[in-house]
Amino acid sequence: MVSHTNPKVHMGTITGGEAREIYPANPVILLPLGSHEDQGPHAMMGDYLLAEKMSEMIALQASRAGTRTLVAPVLPFGGQDFFGPMAGGMTISPTVLNGVITDLIASLHRNGLTRIVVINGHGGNVGPIYEVTRDIYRRTKRIIPSLYLWRIAYPMLAQVIGAEKAANAGSHGSDPLTSVGLHLYPEFMRTDMVPEPKPMRRLDALDLPFTGLGTASFDGAEVAVPHEYDEVYNLGVGKGDPRLGSAETGRAITEKVTDVCARFVQHFAARTN
Repeated sequence: MVSHTNPKVHMGTITGGEAREIYPANPVILLPLGSHEDQGPHAMMGDYLLAEKMSEMIALQASRAGTRTLVAPVLPFGGQDFFGPMAGGMTISPTVLNGVITDLIASLHRNGLTRIVVINGHGGNVGPIYEVTRDIYRRTKRIIPSLYLWRIAYPMLAQVIGAEKAANAGSHGSDPLTSVGLHLYPEFMRTDMVPEPKPMRRLDALDLPFTGLGTASFDGAEVAVPHEYDEVYNLGVGKGDPRLGSAETGRAITEKVTDVCARFVQHFAARTN
């Protein structure tokens, strides 16, 4: 028998009989989305594992606090963006991703599971998530919020290790994902492959300094430009230094993100039905 203090939270582990007992109460459903892409030579490509694990931790904390929360099966493939050149990467086109998210939510809604929170771990998913949830809101006035884990975690990095160190550590291929990975899945991380930081390359085609994925600078003005990540990043790493990551930092970031997300789930559940 599952104890009250450690309930089943993964929908995939719930039996048909348990489902008929649990789902009529309309528990909160977390829908985790991630990606399978280059995160640097030292980090596992499947960052969807982090989105799934953190969703589990959020659901456990919210459930123990009195808000029954479950985790839907993770969608491991992210929306196409800049990371296609990496061998082994797998993505879904924005049109298909929109359809998949729409169908997943419709399946839940069909059976009265209407309290849904998206837990997102990939920037390429942001647009499709917003388009789908905005369309649902326009048609039904039902709000489906999305929590972008890394956007929440970035400002917390400065709280944990200080603003100066965070400025040197934070980027794609570095923190916060590197530290969270070292904390949650150290067996999949390759600390022997952590690269030394290098300056990001210029966009050679236009001879402009790179400022972000999809952007460059011209006399201080941002210019949107198409490119691939490997034209500006070094081995999947942006401007941050992944050598600054640690399991201790990852533990602190994970606890902070889990806490704020679990409290949001409680807030959301208290205001929806």
